[in-house]
Amino acid sequence: MSAYGHQIEREYSAPSVSSDEGSDTGSQYRMESVVYMSSCAATVFVGALAMVAIMLMALLTSLTVMLQSCKSREAGVIESDHHHHHHQQRQQHRYDYDYCKMSALNAEISNIDAYSLPEFCKDAAVKYIKEGHYMRELNSSVSLVENYFHGIRPHDDGHDVVLMDIDDFLTADTLHTTNPLLYGYNRYGCDDCVREAKHMKHVFLIELYTKLESGGWSLILLSRKPEKLRDATVEDLKSAGCGGWLKLIMRSDEGMKMDTCDYFLKQKVAIEAEGYRIRAVISSHMDMLVGAFTKTQNFKLPNILPVAPAHTII
Repeated sequence: MSAYGHQIEREYSAPSVSSDEGSDTGSQYRMESVVYMSSCAATVFVGALAMVAIMLMALLTSLTVMLQSCKSREAGVIESDHHHHHHQQRQQHRYDYDYCKMSALNAEISNIDAYSLPEFCKDAAVKYIKEGHYMRELNSSVSLVENYFHGIRPHDDGHDVVLMDIDDFLTADTLHTTNPLLYGYNRYGCDDCVREAKHMKHVFLIELYTKLESGGWSLILLSRKPEKLRDATVEDLKSAGCGGWLKLIMRSDEGMKMDTCDYFLKQKVAIEAEGYRIRAVISSHMDMLVGAFTKTQNFKLPNILPVAPAHTII
């Protein structure tokens, strides 16, 4: 081949070489592109993992906070339930006591001799004493009596009288009779607290007696006990520091056959018939507070709930 021919062959061969080189370059470009895209994917993937990790941490934190909150609320609910239960118990006890008190009062007003309160009233009566309600009521009622007499004076003629129920401040034991107070209470472990309540009632009323007597009031004492116990009752009154009374009225054999409401009403009529003015009657029992008399102030003292028949002196 001539030199010119070789020249032409090289010229035509050059593009072919160039084409091969271009192919290599394209191949390299394509490989580099694949590597570049994989890096982006990896970056996105790592970023996604990071976001998932952050979300998981946030979720874990939220769950922890929610769990602690639930525990706190649960504890609060338990404590609230406890207080609510205790409040309900107190409300129930108060309802029980109010029910028993009104039942006893209505029975006494209606003069139902054989009346006996429900069994749960014994428990209500025990709590009434143990929680101090009885003493607070007794203190308040005696204060009402003292405030009333603080503002008035008896007439000089000596005909203004005050009637007092001595069965209130001379206990059944003092009057040498079987004590009915402990009937039904000892099973509640409250024989001592009932006895203490009666003793405090005795102390309060002896002090009231002394104040009225020293204030110039003529005192007429009434009892449901029979006349045969007069001498023992007089001794008990003197031992308690009570003296200077105008009259001590106890029940005769005929009077013992009478209903106590009728008996006391009859005695009050007789007292006024003698020219006395009954300015006040003080008793914890309704039977002595019966009857409407002019200018007579009745004072009802609190009483321990009777769980024995109503005619029994409590």
